[in-house]
Amino acid sequence: MNSQHYIKEAIRCLEIELQRAGKILMGKPRTPMQQGYRPELDVSPLLDEDQANYYASLIGVLRWAVELGRIDIHIDVSLLSSYLAQPRVGHLQQVLHIFAYLRCHEQSTLVFDHNSVDWDEQQFPIHDWTEFYGTIKEALPTNAPAPKGNSIQMNIFVDADHASNKITRRSQTGILIYINRAPITWYSKSQNTVESSTFGSEFVALRIAVEMIEALRYKLRMFGILIGGPANIFCDNKSVVTNSTIPTSLLSKKHNSIAYHRVRESVAAGIIRIAKVHTKENLADLLTKPLSGVDLKHLIQRILW
Repeated sequence: MNSQHYIKEAIRCLEIELQRAGKILMGKPRTPMQQGYRPELDVSPLLDEDQANYYASLIGVLRWAVELGRIDIHIDVSLLSSYLAQPRVGHLQQVLHIFAYLRCHEQSTLVFDHNSVDWDEQQFPIHDWTEFYGTIKEALPTNAPAPKGNSIQMNIFVDADHASNKITRRSQTGILIYINRAPITWYSKSQNTVESSTFGSEFVALRIAVEMIEALRYKLRMFGILIGGPANIFCDNKSVVTNSTIPTSLLSKKHNSIAYHRVRESVAAGIIRIAKVHTKENLADLLTKPLSGVDLKHLIQRILW
């Protein structure tokens, strides 16, 4: 999916506006936001009403760029979107920094591959969940059309940046959903609760992913698409993977119980299966925190061409 035309046109219009104001887009940044910048810690002056409206319009342009496949700026746009009500001068400068980054990387294209992935099945051990959740099964739509064509494979990367917001201490959830090798959904959002541990924030992220997966599986079946087996979820937290996939694992913190049982029940029903992936190979890391230029390039080149 090509966003090049939209990006080029957006940058052209922005540069015309800046020229009228006697300004230009500065530099050739390697990352969408400046390294080390935290929007929640910005104490620069608040923008006036006209500048705030201008800020909101630029954020709207960037959101569309994200929708069109520019996953590399998703976390940065998500963080800056939180300040639409009271944006500051520093926030506006970072938005312009993102446009400067896009100008240097406007050729990026989202790549779709229809082939499935040949995963190592040993990553997904099979257990008997009957003792814990009975004979639970996935709820299937009763009025879905007969499936046609080849079956599809669902692959999902999930991550959470624990207590990433320095003010509220809320974590950031990142989810990247593939159909076969084609990315179709990317999600980056602050969690609604404050979690006291990485374990808790990762389980909340998994619960959100499960809800998205179940809705997508229902929709695909109503389209007459054959789904080949459980969705493959990859998470980089070993404790979360263990507690999600081994029936006898015990929950040590009761306040995580809803997310804990929501995820495990989906595993028991055959909706999902979960495996661990190394942190540096978790593509959802792109959607939880701003990365260095080297780390960003390492991950994004596996998604954008």
